[in-house]
Amino acid sequence: MAAPLLEQLSESLGSPEPAIRLILSILIGYPFAVVYRWFLFYQTPTVIHLFHTFSGLALAAFNFGSQLYHSVVCVLIQFLMLRLMGRTVTAILSSFTFQMLYLLAGYYYTATEEYDIKWTMPHCVLTLKLIGLAFDYYDGGKEPSKLSAEQKASALRSVPSLLEVCGFSYFYGGFLVGPQFTLRSYQRLVARELTDCPGKVPNSVVPAMKRFALGFLCLVIYAIFSPHYPDSYYLTDEYEAQPFWYRCVFILLWGKIILYKYVSCWVIAEGVCILTGLGYNGVVDGKHQWNACANMKVWLFETTPLFGGTIASFNINTNAWAARHVFKRLKFLGNKTLSHVATLFFLSIWHGLHSGYILCFSMEFFIITVERQAQALVKDSPVLTKLANSALYPLIYVVQQFIHWLFMGYPLVAFCIFSYDKWLKVYSSVYFCGHLFFLAAYLIMPYLRKALVPKKEGREKKQE
Repeated sequence: MAAPLLEQLSESLGSPEPAIRLILSILIGYPFAVVYRWFLFYQTPTVIHLFHTFSGLALAAFNFGSQLYHSVVCVLIQFLMLRLMGRTVTAILSSFTFQMLYLLAGYYYTATEEYDIKWTMPHCVLTLKLIGLAFDYYDGGKEPSKLSAEQKASALRSVPSLLEVCGFSYFYGGFLVGPQFTLRSYQRLVARELTDCPGKVPNSVVPAMKRFALGFLCLVIYAIFSPHYPDSYYLTDEYEAQPFWYRCVFILLWGKIILYKYVSCWVIAEGVCILTGLGYNGVVDGKHQWNACANMKVWLFETTPLFGGTIASFNINTNAWAARHVFKRLKFLGNKTLSHVATLFFLSIWHGLHSGYILCFSMEFFIITVERQAQALVKDSPVLTKLANSALYPLIYVVQQFIHWLFMGYPLVAFCIFSYDKWLKVYSSVYFCGHLFFLAAYLIMPYLRKALVPKKEGREKKQE
Protein backbone atom coordinates (compact mmCIF):
# COMPACT_ATOMS: atom_id res chain seq x y z
CA MET A 1 0.00 0.00 0.00
CA ALA A 2 2.83 2.38 0.91
CA ALA A 3 4.73 1.82 -2.34
CA PRO A 4 1.96 3.08 -4.71
CA LEU A 5 1.43 6.13 -2.48
CA LEU A 6 5.12 6.93 -2.56
CA GLU A 7 5.18 6.47 -6.33
CA GLN A 8 2.29 8.91 -6.71
CA LEU A 9 3.95 11.40 -4.36
CA SER A 10 7.21 11.06 -6.24
CA GLU A 11 5.51 11.73 -9.58
CA SER A 12 3.54 14.72 -8.29
CA LEU A 13 6.62 16.35 -6.71
CA GLY A 14 8.97 15.42 -9.52
CA SER A 15 11.48 13.88 -7.11
CA PRO A 16 12.95 10.36 -7.04
CA GLU A 17 11.22 7.96 -4.67
CA PRO A 18 14.38 7.38 -2.54
CA ALA A 19 14.57 11.15 -1.93
CA ILE A 20 10.92 11.20 -0.84
CA ARG A 21 11.57 8.30 1.54
CA LEU A 22 14.58 10.11 3.00
CA ILE A 23 12.71 13.36 3.63
CA LEU A 24 9.75 11.51 5.16
CA SER A 25 12.15 9.56 7.40
CA ILE A 26 13.78 12.75 8.66
CA LEU A 27 10.34 14.25 9.34
CA ILE A 28 9.19 11.07 11.15
CA GLY A 29 11.87 11.91 13.68
CA TYR A 30 9.55 14.57 15.12
CA PRO A 31 6.74 12.12 16.06
CA PHE A 32 9.40 9.77 17.46
CA ALA A 33 10.76 12.64 19.57
CA VAL A 34 7.25 13.43 20.83
CA VAL A 35 6.74 9.80 21.86
CA TYR A 36 10.06 9.92 23.70
CA ARG A 37 9.12 13.15 25.50
CA TRP A 38 5.57 12.11 26.46
CA PHE A 39 5.96 8.43 27.26
CA LEU A 40 9.60 7.42 27.60
CA PHE A 41 11.49 10.32 29.15
CA TYR A 42 11.22 8.88 32.69
CA GLN A 43 11.61 5.26 31.63
CA THR A 44 14.68 3.13 32.39
CA PRO A 45 17.76 3.40 30.11
CA THR A 46 17.02 -0.09 28.75
CA VAL A 47 13.58 0.94 27.49
CA ILE A 48 14.97 4.14 25.95
CA HIS A 49 17.84 2.31 24.22
CA LEU A 50 15.39 -0.23 22.79
CA PHE A 51 13.11 2.52 21.49
CA HIS A 52 15.98 4.37 19.80
CA THR A 53 17.40 1.16 18.36
CA PHE A 54 14.18 -0.18 16.85
CA SER A 55 12.96 3.21 15.61
CA GLY A 56 16.27 3.69 13.78
CA LEU A 57 16.17 0.17 12.38
CA ALA A 58 12.62 0.82 11.16
CA LEU A 59 13.82 3.91 9.28
CA ALA A 60 16.69 1.88 7.81
CA ALA A 61 14.27 -0.83 6.67
CA PHE A 62 11.88 1.75 5.19
CA ASN A 63 14.68 3.29 3.12
CA PHE A 64 16.99 0.40 2.32
CA GLY A 65 15.13 -2.84 3.05
CA SER A 66 17.28 -5.84 3.88
CA GLN A 67 20.46 -3.85 3.27
CA LEU A 68 20.16 -2.56 6.83
CA TYR A 69 22.26 -5.61 7.74
CA HIS A 70 25.38 -3.64 6.75
CA SER A 71 24.94 -1.28 9.68
CA VAL A 72 24.09 -4.13 12.06
CA VAL A 73 27.29 -5.97 11.14
CA CYS A 74 29.46 -2.89 11.67
CA VAL A 75 27.84 -2.01 15.00
CA LEU A 76 28.27 -5.56 16.35
CA ILE A 77 31.89 -5.83 15.20
CA GLN A 78 32.71 -2.42 16.67
CA PHE A 79 31.25 -3.49 20.02
CA LEU A 80 33.27 -6.72 19.96
CA MET A 81 36.47 -4.79 19.21
CA LEU A 82 35.86 -2.53 22.21
CA ARG A 83 35.26 -5.54 24.46
CA LEU A 84 38.07 -7.77 23.21
CA MET A 85 40.81 -5.22 22.45
CA GLY A 86 40.13 -2.76 25.25
CA ARG A 87 41.65 0.71 25.49
CA THR A 88 44.52 0.09 23.09
CA VAL A 89 46.01 1.69 20.00
CA THR A 90 45.34 -1.65 18.30
CA ALA A 91 41.62 -1.18 18.94
CA ILE A 92 41.71 2.29 17.37
CA LEU A 93 43.66 1.15 14.32
CA SER A 94 41.47 -1.92 13.90
CA SER A 95 38.27 0.13 14.22
CA PHE A 96 39.49 2.78 11.80
CA THR A 97 40.69 0.22 9.26
CA PHE A 98 37.65 -2.06 9.40
CA GLN A 99 35.00 0.68 9.36
CA MET A 100 36.65 2.65 6.54
CA LEU A 101 37.34 -0.44 4.42
CA TYR A 102 33.75 -1.61 4.84
CA LEU A 103 32.47 1.82 3.77
CA LEU A 104 34.86 2.03 0.81
CA ALA A 105 33.92 -1.50 -0.29
CA GLY A 106 30.29 -0.39 -0.16
CA TYR A 107 31.10 2.61 -2.34
CA TYR A 108 32.97 0.38 -4.80
CA TYR A 109 30.23 -2.23 -5.21
CA THR A 110 27.30 0.21 -5.34
CA ALA A 111 28.89 3.01 -7.39
CA THR A 112 27.05 4.40 -10.41
CA GLU A 113 27.52 7.45 -12.61
CA GLU A 114 24.84 9.34 -10.63
CA TYR A 115 24.40 10.34 -7.00
CA ASP A 116 22.09 7.69 -5.57
CA ILE A 117 20.48 7.45 -2.15
CA LYS A 118 21.47 3.98 -0.99
CA TRP A 119 22.64 2.28 2.19
CA THR A 120 26.09 3.85 1.98
CA MET A 121 24.62 7.30 2.61
CA PRO A 122 23.70 6.77 6.31
CA HIS A 123 26.58 4.32 6.61
CA CYS A 124 29.15 7.07 6.11
CA VAL A 125 27.57 8.89 9.09
CA LEU A 126 27.68 5.67 11.11
CA THR A 127 31.32 5.07 10.17
CA LEU A 128 32.41 8.31 11.82
CA LYS A 129 30.29 7.54 14.88
CA LEU A 130 31.86 4.14 15.39
CA ILE A 131 35.44 5.30 14.77
CA GLY A 132 34.84 8.20 17.17
CA LEU A 133 33.50 5.71 19.71
CA ALA A 134 36.83 3.83 19.62
CA PHE A 135 38.78 7.05 20.14
CA ASP A 136 36.54 8.16 23.03
CA TYR A 137 36.84 4.77 24.75
CA TYR A 138 40.63 4.91 24.36
CA ASP A 139 40.73 8.45 25.82
CA GLY A 140 38.71 7.25 28.80
CA GLY A 141 41.70 5.21 29.97
CA LYS A 142 44.07 8.18 30.07
CA GLU A 143 44.78 10.53 32.93
CA PRO A 144 42.42 13.55 32.69
CA SER A 145 45.42 15.88 32.83
CA LYS A 146 46.63 14.45 29.51
CA LEU A 147 43.34 15.15 27.71
CA SER A 148 42.13 18.30 26.01
CA ALA A 149 38.82 19.88 27.07
CA GLU A 150 37.11 18.25 24.06
CA GLN A 151 38.52 14.84 24.89
CA LYS A 152 37.51 15.13 28.53
CA ALA A 153 33.93 15.91 27.53
CA SER A 154 33.64 12.85 25.27
CA ALA A 155 35.91 10.33 27.03
CA LEU A 156 34.23 7.09 28.15
CA ARG A 157 35.30 5.94 31.61
CA SER A 158 33.55 2.57 31.34
CA VAL A 159 32.86 0.17 28.51
CA PRO A 160 29.40 0.77 27.01
CA SER A 161 26.84 -2.02 26.79
CA LEU A 162 25.72 -3.43 23.45
CA LEU A 163 22.28 -1.89 23.92
CA GLU A 164 23.86 1.50 24.59
CA VAL A 165 25.96 1.30 21.42
CA CYS A 166 22.88 0.29 19.40
CA GLY A 167 20.76 3.13 20.78
CA PHE A 168 23.58 5.58 20.06
CA SER A 169 24.12 4.23 16.53
CA TYR A 170 20.45 4.12 15.48
CA PHE A 171 19.16 7.24 17.24
CA TYR A 172 16.55 8.54 14.78
CA GLY A 173 17.70 12.18 15.08
CA GLY A 174 21.09 11.43 13.53
CA PHE A 175 21.11 8.00 11.91
CA LEU A 176 20.31 9.02 8.33
CA VAL A 177 22.04 12.37 7.68
CA GLY A 178 23.72 13.24 10.98
CA PRO A 179 24.59 15.26 12.96
CA GLN A 180 27.59 13.67 14.60
CA PHE A 181 27.48 13.45 18.40
CA THR A 182 29.39 11.43 20.97
CA LEU A 183 28.25 8.44 22.97
CA ARG A 184 28.89 10.52 26.09
CA SER A 185 26.30 13.06 24.88
CA TYR A 186 23.87 10.24 24.18
CA GLN A 187 24.41 8.85 27.69
CA ARG A 188 23.67 12.27 29.16
CA LEU A 189 20.45 12.41 27.11
CA VAL A 190 19.29 9.06 28.47
CA ALA A 191 20.27 10.12 32.00
CA ARG A 192 17.98 13.21 31.64
CA GLU A 193 20.93 15.59 32.01
CA LEU A 194 20.45 17.42 28.69
CA THR A 195 17.63 19.70 29.71
CA ASP A 196 17.08 23.25 30.88
CA CYS A 197 14.99 21.87 33.75
CA PRO A 198 17.14 19.33 35.66
CA GLY A 199 15.49 15.90 35.61
CA LYS A 200 12.47 17.14 33.66
CA VAL A 201 11.38 17.22 30.02
CA PRO A 202 13.25 20.08 28.31
CA ASN A 203 11.47 23.23 27.19
CA SER A 204 12.74 22.72 23.67
CA VAL A 205 9.58 22.74 21.56
CA VAL A 206 9.92 26.37 20.43
CA PRO A 207 13.63 26.19 19.47
CA ALA A 208 12.97 22.86 17.72
CA MET A 209 10.08 24.29 15.72
CA LYS A 210 12.21 27.29 14.72
CA ARG A 211 14.80 24.98 13.21
CA PHE A 212 12.07 22.90 11.58
CA ALA A 213 10.55 26.03 9.99
CA LEU A 214 13.92 27.24 8.78
CA GLY A 215 14.81 23.81 7.39
CA PHE A 216 11.43 23.53 5.69
CA LEU A 217 11.92 26.97 4.11
CA CYS A 218 15.28 25.85 2.71
CA LEU A 219 13.60 22.69 1.40
CA VAL A 220 10.94 24.77 -0.36
CA ILE A 221 13.60 27.00 -1.91
CA TYR A 222 15.44 23.94 -3.18
CA ALA A 223 12.24 22.32 -4.51
CA ILE A 224 11.26 25.48 -6.40
CA PHE A 225 14.61 26.42 -7.93
CA SER A 226 16.52 23.13 -8.34
CA PRO A 227 14.50 22.06 -11.44
CA HIS A 228 15.82 25.21 -13.15
CA TYR A 229 19.43 24.40 -12.24
CA PRO A 230 19.86 20.64 -12.77
CA ASP A 231 23.31 19.03 -12.71
CA SER A 232 22.55 17.40 -16.04
CA TYR A 233 22.42 20.79 -17.80
CA TYR A 234 26.21 21.06 -17.58
CA LEU A 235 26.60 18.14 -19.97
CA THR A 236 24.22 19.44 -22.65
CA ASP A 237 25.13 21.11 -25.94
CA GLU A 238 22.88 23.99 -24.92
CA TYR A 239 25.13 24.82 -21.93
CA GLU A 240 28.26 24.77 -24.09
CA ALA A 241 26.57 27.05 -26.63
CA GLN A 242 25.84 29.72 -24.00
CA PRO A 243 28.12 32.78 -23.67
CA PHE A 244 31.03 32.48 -21.23
CA TRP A 245 29.47 34.91 -18.75
CA TYR A 246 26.24 32.88 -18.72
CA ARG A 247 28.09 29.64 -18.00
CA CYS A 248 29.87 31.30 -15.06
CA VAL A 249 26.68 32.80 -13.64
CA PHE A 250 24.97 29.41 -13.97
CA ILE A 251 27.75 27.84 -11.87
CA LEU A 252 27.26 30.58 -9.26
CA LEU A 253 23.47 30.17 -9.00
CA TRP A 254 23.59 26.37 -9.27
CA GLY A 255 26.18 26.18 -6.47
CA LYS A 256 24.01 28.29 -4.19
CA ILE A 257 20.83 26.30 -4.90
CA ILE A 258 22.39 22.82 -4.73
CA LEU A 259 23.62 23.39 -1.18
CA TYR A 260 20.07 23.97 0.07
CA LYS A 261 19.54 20.23 -0.40
CA TYR A 262 22.01 19.58 2.40
CA VAL A 263 21.08 22.63 4.48
CA SER A 264 17.39 21.66 4.62
CA CYS A 265 18.04 18.05 5.71
CA TRP A 266 20.57 19.04 8.38
CA VAL A 267 18.49 21.84 9.89
CA ILE A 268 15.32 19.72 10.01
CA ALA A 269 17.28 16.84 11.61
CA GLU A 270 18.74 19.30 14.11
CA GLY A 271 15.20 20.21 15.16
CA VAL A 272 14.58 16.55 16.04
CA CYS A 273 17.70 16.50 18.22
CA ILE A 274 16.64 19.71 19.95
CA LEU A 275 13.16 18.33 20.63
CA THR A 276 14.60 15.30 22.43
CA GLY A 277 17.07 17.44 24.37
CA LEU A 278 20.22 16.21 22.61
CA GLY A 279 20.72 19.71 21.24
CA TYR A 280 20.99 21.29 24.71
CA ASN A 281 24.30 23.11 25.14
CA GLY A 282 24.18 24.77 28.53
CA VAL A 283 23.72 28.43 29.43
CA VAL A 284 25.52 31.39 27.83
CA ASP A 285 24.91 34.93 29.06
CA GLY A 286 21.90 33.72 31.03
CA LYS A 287 20.25 32.08 28.00
CA HIS A 288 19.78 28.36 27.40
CA GLN A 289 21.55 27.22 24.24
CA TRP A 290 20.19 24.51 21.92
CA ASN A 291 22.98 24.38 19.36
CA ALA A 292 24.93 21.29 20.46
CA CYS A 293 23.80 19.43 17.32
CA ALA A 294 23.87 22.40 14.95
CA ASN A 295 25.25 21.31 11.58
CA MET A 296 24.56 24.70 9.98
CA LYS A 297 25.00 28.35 10.91
CA VAL A 298 22.45 29.53 8.37
CA TRP A 299 22.88 33.29 8.91
CA LEU A 300 26.65 33.03 8.50
CA PHE A 301 26.15 30.77 5.48
CA GLU A 302 23.92 33.37 3.82
CA THR A 303 25.91 36.51 4.65
CA THR A 304 29.62 35.67 4.75
CA PRO A 305 31.67 36.86 1.75
CA LEU A 306 34.49 34.49 2.69
CA PHE A 307 35.18 30.88 1.67
CA GLY A 308 36.39 30.21 5.21
CA GLY A 309 33.11 31.57 6.56
CA THR A 310 31.07 29.20 4.38
CA ILE A 311 33.17 26.23 5.47
CA ALA A 312 32.79 27.28 9.13
CA SER A 313 29.00 27.46 8.68
CA PHE A 314 28.53 24.20 6.75
CA ASN A 315 28.46 20.58 7.99
CA ILE A 316 29.81 21.82 11.33
CA ASN A 317 29.72 18.60 13.30
CA THR A 318 31.47 16.55 10.62
CA ASN A 319 34.19 19.19 10.33
CA ALA A 320 34.51 19.21 14.13
CA TRP A 321 34.79 15.40 14.13
CA ALA A 322 37.55 15.53 11.50
CA ALA A 323 39.39 18.23 13.44
CA ARG A 324 39.16 16.30 16.72
CA HIS A 325 39.91 12.79 15.49
CA VAL A 326 42.13 13.36 12.45
CA PHE A 327 43.74 16.82 12.33
CA LYS A 328 44.59 17.13 16.04
CA ARG A 329 45.61 13.46 16.34
CA LEU A 330 48.23 14.09 13.63
CA LYS A 331 50.03 16.59 15.85
CA PHE A 332 52.99 14.19 15.96
CA LEU A 333 53.71 15.08 12.32
CA GLY A 334 54.83 18.51 13.51
CA ASN A 335 53.38 20.21 10.43
CA LYS A 336 49.93 21.84 10.34
CA THR A 337 49.85 21.99 6.56
CA LEU A 338 50.56 18.27 6.28
CA SER A 339 47.89 17.53 8.91
CA HIS A 340 45.42 19.74 7.01
CA VAL A 341 46.13 17.95 3.71
CA ALA A 342 45.78 14.53 5.36
CA THR A 343 42.45 15.56 6.93
CA LEU A 344 41.05 16.79 3.60
CA PHE A 345 42.22 13.58 1.91
CA PHE A 346 40.42 11.55 4.57
CA LEU A 347 37.24 13.58 4.05
CA SER A 348 37.45 13.13 0.28
CA ILE A 349 37.65 9.33 0.39
CA TRP A 350 35.05 9.25 3.18
CA HIS A 351 32.64 10.90 0.74
CA GLY A 352 33.38 8.36 -1.99
CA LEU A 353 35.87 6.90 -4.45
CA HIS A 354 35.16 9.21 -7.39
CA SER A 355 37.93 11.54 -8.57
CA GLY A 356 35.63 14.54 -8.23
CA TYR A 357 35.74 14.35 -4.43
CA ILE A 358 39.53 14.50 -4.32
CA LEU A 359 39.57 17.38 -6.81
CA CYS A 360 36.94 19.31 -4.81
CA PHE A 361 38.82 19.05 -1.51
CA SER A 362 42.13 19.81 -3.24
CA MET A 363 40.64 23.03 -4.58
CA GLU A 364 39.23 23.81 -1.13
CA PHE A 365 42.75 23.64 0.35
CA PHE A 366 44.15 25.87 -2.39
CA ILE A 367 41.30 28.40 -2.19
CA ILE A 368 41.53 28.68 1.60
CA THR A 369 45.31 29.12 1.39
CA VAL A 370 44.96 31.99 -1.09
CA GLU A 371 42.14 33.58 0.93
CA ARG A 372 44.22 33.55 4.13
CA GLN A 373 47.10 35.17 2.27
CA ALA A 374 44.71 37.83 0.92
CA GLN A 375 43.28 38.51 4.39
CA ALA A 376 46.78 38.87 5.85
CA LEU A 377 47.67 41.25 3.00
CA VAL A 378 44.64 43.47 3.66
CA LYS A 379 45.38 43.48 7.41
CA ASP A 380 49.05 44.39 6.98
CA SER A 381 48.59 46.96 4.20
CA PRO A 382 47.48 50.45 5.38
CA VAL A 383 46.19 51.24 1.88
CA LEU A 384 44.02 48.11 1.62
CA THR A 385 42.84 48.40 5.24
CA LYS A 386 41.70 51.98 4.60
CA LEU A 387 39.94 50.90 1.38
CA ALA A 388 38.20 48.00 3.14
CA ASN A 389 36.84 50.36 5.81
CA SER A 390 35.84 53.13 3.41
CA ALA A 391 32.45 54.10 2.00
CA LEU A 392 33.16 51.71 -0.87
CA TYR A 393 32.70 48.70 1.43
CA PRO A 394 29.12 47.91 0.22
CA LEU A 395 30.44 47.71 -3.36
CA ILE A 396 33.43 45.64 -2.23
CA TYR A 397 31.04 43.31 -0.36
CA VAL A 398 28.95 42.73 -3.49
CA VAL A 399 32.05 41.98 -5.56
CA GLN A 400 33.33 39.67 -2.81
CA GLN A 401 30.03 37.80 -2.73
CA PHE A 402 30.06 37.34 -6.50
CA ILE A 403 33.61 35.95 -6.46
CA HIS A 404 32.83 33.91 -3.34
CA TRP A 405 29.78 32.12 -4.75
CA LEU A 406 31.24 31.75 -8.25
CA PHE A 407 34.23 29.93 -6.82
CA MET A 408 32.17 28.05 -4.23
CA GLY A 409 30.11 26.60 -7.07
CA TYR A 410 33.24 25.90 -9.11
CA PRO A 411 34.71 23.08 -6.93
CA LEU A 412 31.19 21.79 -6.24
CA VAL A 413 30.95 20.88 -9.93
CA ALA A 414 33.55 18.16 -9.33
CA PHE A 415 31.84 17.15 -6.07
CA CYS A 416 28.39 16.70 -7.63
CA ILE A 417 29.38 15.62 -11.15
CA PHE A 418 32.06 13.36 -9.80
CA SER A 419 33.19 11.36 -12.85
CA TYR A 420 36.45 12.47 -14.47
CA ASP A 421 35.08 12.80 -18.00
CA LYS A 422 32.10 14.86 -16.83
CA TRP A 423 33.79 17.42 -14.60
CA LEU A 424 36.62 17.80 -17.11
CA LYS A 425 34.07 18.67 -19.80
CA VAL A 426 32.46 21.33 -17.57
CA TYR A 427 35.76 22.92 -16.53
CA SER A 428 36.93 22.92 -20.15
CA SER A 429 33.79 24.79 -21.15
CA VAL A 430 34.71 27.65 -18.79
CA TYR A 431 38.40 27.47 -19.71
CA PHE A 432 39.44 26.30 -16.23
CA CYS A 433 38.84 29.87 -15.05
CA GLY A 434 38.70 28.92 -11.35
CA HIS A 435 41.99 27.02 -11.48
CA LEU A 436 43.68 29.87 -13.35
CA PHE A 437 42.22 32.59 -11.10
CA PHE A 438 43.53 31.10 -7.86
CA LEU A 439 46.83 30.02 -9.40
CA ALA A 440 47.39 33.59 -10.58
CA ALA A 441 46.33 34.95 -7.17
CA TYR A 442 48.74 32.58 -5.42
CA LEU A 443 51.65 33.56 -7.66
CA ILE A 444 51.02 37.31 -7.52
CA MET A 445 50.42 37.51 -3.76
CA PRO A 446 54.13 37.82 -2.76
CA TYR A 447 54.59 40.72 -5.21
CA LEU A 448 51.47 42.49 -3.89
CA ARG A 449 52.74 42.09 -0.34
CA LYS A 450 56.09 43.51 -1.31
CA ALA A 451 54.44 46.52 -2.99
CA LEU A 452 51.67 47.25 -0.49
CA VAL A 453 53.02 46.26 2.92
CA PRO A 454 55.57 48.68 4.39
CA LYS A 455 58.73 47.17 5.80
CA LYS A 456 59.00 47.24 9.55
CA GLU A 457 61.92 49.03 11.12
CA GLY A 458 62.81 46.11 13.34
CA ARG A 459 62.84 43.72 10.41
CA GLU A 460 65.08 46.04 8.41
CA LYS A 461 67.59 46.29 11.25
CA LYS A 462 67.57 42.52 11.63
CA GLN A 463 68.27 42.07 7.94
CA GLU A 464 71.17 44.57 8.17
